[in-house]
Amino acid sequence: MPLLDFLGRPVQPQKLHAEEAGPSLTGLRPVLGGHPARGLTPSRLASILLEAEEGDATRYFELAEEMEEKDLHYLGVLSTRKRAVAQLEITIEAPTDEAKDVAIADEIREFLRRDTLQAELFDVLDAIGKGISVSEIIWETSASQWRPRRIKWCDPRWYRFDPADGTTVQLQREPGAWGALTPFKYIVHVAKAKSGLPVRGGLARAVAWIWLFKNFTLKDWVGFSEVFGQPYRVGKYHPSATSDDKAALLRAVASIGSDAAAIIPESMVIEFIEAAKTGSIDVYERISRYLDEQLSKGVLGQTTTTEVTTGGGSRALGEVHAGVKADIRDADAAALAATLNRDLVQPYVDLNHGPQQRYPKLVIGWSDELGLAQKLDYTAQFVAQGMRVEASQVRDRLGWTEPGIDAEVLGNFTTRLNELQEEEDRHG
Repeated sequence: MPLLDFLGRPVQPQKLHAEEAGPSLTGLRPVLGGHPARGLTPSRLASILLEAEEGDATRYFELAEEMEEKDLHYLGVLSTRKRAVAQLEITIEAPTDEAKDVAIADEIREFLRRDTLQAELFDVLDAIGKGISVSEIIWETSASQWRPRRIKWCDPRWYRFDPADGTTVQLQREPGAWGALTPFKYIVHVAKAKSGLPVRGGLARAVAWIWLFKNFTLKDWVGFSEVFGQPYRVGKYHPSATSDDKAALLRAVASIGSDAAAIIPESMVIEFIEAAKTGSIDVYERISRYLDEQLSKGVLGQTTTTEVTTGGGSRALGEVHAGVKADIRDADAAALAATLNRDLVQPYVDLNHGPQQRYPKLVIGWSDELGLAQKLDYTAQFVAQGMRVEASQVRDRLGWTEPGIDAEVLGNFTTRLNELQEEEDRHG
């Protein structure tokens, strides 16, 4: 029976070893890209977003990259959201207590204990900003077993969405030629800040306008800071002054602001006029802070953990907003787990064990924050009431593998539970 991916396409194992979506020396997939943020205007931004809708998202992806590089606040909150998921606990649940299912779950649990996993998941979560991310799996076969050797982030400029449906991802394979992604070769993650096409679902699209307005504000703020507090300098020249005299006077007036010294002919005069300061002088700061708050709301769902506010109720607000943030984190975790189950767990099982009726389930995070002793305590109480619990589920939840035949094992569940409880009490 041939292997098929989730779309029903046949899998060709011989194509899974080599990297196929890397950069090209011929310029097909260049490393260097454009910088559309340079001199960006509202009309140009609107044009970039429209291009992405119509099928050419190259400049949009380049802009999304630059936004992270040039705005520390956006980089900080976006990285916080991605790391909040990438650092969560990962568990593998066997579908049944049968020996074969438990063994397969243990295999997956073992290969996920890779030092680079957290960084690889961080790259997969690049979809939160851009709407979609593609990571290439480079497989290896050792001891007659398929295992991912690397999970490599792919530059989004090297793929596009099929113009026919706006959702199917295609890789650039030849100049002007695009082809479908090789089955079992890629992790394609879609993160939706809103419903609609993937290219319109990333946070970068919504944040782009805030980012542009903030750039204008910072530019004006810097210009204002250069002259703030300095008096107006007015140079007066004699009617008979030549063009050279006027130019020398202008240079003198300009240099006084930075050098605090200048020379002018005796017949010329420089007057200092104190500027009348009316209105608020922190308008640029307030605008910039407001835009940062809106950006935080869009990325984290709250502002309390990123902005210092005055007034009462900060603790209560922080507790409410922390809950909103947890909701977003849990939704991101569930979406990522679904992607990994489809594009990583199932291909691993099919390549090593053939198609199965039921597959192990990868779960990211847990619905509670219970400690180990509490988890064991609740399980013991549940069993004491006469309820039946699958041993594989307990092991999966706690991250324990099935012990080998000759392995040294703990003999009494209750005794060990009491030991753990006593140890936890001693340490507070």
